[in-house]
Amino acid sequence: MSISAQDFGRVAVLMGGWAAEREVSLVSGKAVLDGLCRRGVDAHGIDVGRDVLDVLSGGRFDRVFNVLHGRGGEDGVIQGVLGVLGLPYTGSGVMGSAISMDKYRSKLLFRSSGLPTPDFTLITGESDFDAACALGFPLMVKPALEGSSIGLSRADDPGALRTAWAKAAEYDSPVMAERWITGAEYTVAILGDQALPLIKLETDHPFYDYDAKYIADDTRYLIPCGLDQAAEANLQALAKSAFDVLGATGWGRVDILVDEQQRPWLIEVNTVPGMTGHSLVPMAAKAVGIDFDELVWRILAQTLEAV
Repeated sequence: MSISAQDFGRVAVLMGGWAAEREVSLVSGKAVLDGLCRRGVDAHGIDVGRDVLDVLSGGRFDRVFNVLHGRGGEDGVIQGVLGVLGLPYTGSGVMGSAISMDKYRSKLLFRSSGLPTPDFTLITGESDFDAACALGFPLMVKPALEGSSIGLSRADDPGALRTAWAKAAEYDSPVMAERWITGAEYTVAILGDQALPLIKLETDHPFYDYDAKYIADDTRYLIPCGLDQAAEANLQALAKSAFDVLGATGWGRVDILVDEQQRPWLIEVNTVPGMTGHSLVPMAAKAVGIDFDELVWRILAQTLEAV
């Protein structure tokens, strides 16, 4: 089916919001807005506040491109609002968004589905420290409800675990400890039913943290990723399985670690990945000949298919 820019009608590009990832979302949103406008789409940027329902209901919009990262935008909340308003929107629905945003419950589903993920436990207070220590050090400690590597710390001993827990708990989120995996880090972008080429991430930081993602200029993104065709295909299939198990749809990104024994481990699924100059989904799309403007067009076109 041939699609014209007029078929989309009036499009709201949601960005900003009130989550910890607000600043990244504003950059992503501006990039998406510019890309759609270059393709002739009648797109309008909205810096989302608590009055978003009134803004959307009064704006005569026909559909929404959601680029809200983190809580409020990636956890099913805005998806529920858009459903009430009857506005088609990009990305996953309420359930897929909510589950994918919750790293702890995502991993429960991975485990119950037989998909490989590092051992983990929830830390609700000091009474849970022994269970976390029993996983073995080092550990990755993270807020279960944040993204963009916000609040992450490596803990190499019980004292560091306590410090890392206190840091992660500052984000008003349940805190999760996960067994540290030493090895290579890969990310797999999902576009519709297709898993795009893997990107191998290399950084001189202890791990791929917020600074390595959005600020540092020495982070290395390897496409091709260096794996043979069969190994890459296996990781693509694993990523798509993880995406589907969580009920995610439309587009997103799956993060995987491969240990020194070449065993893959699922880390998380992102349902509204970054779309900044350092972002990974546009890099993966470019590797198969999809430039940024075409990428955002294809993502928006999924809202026509959903009608």
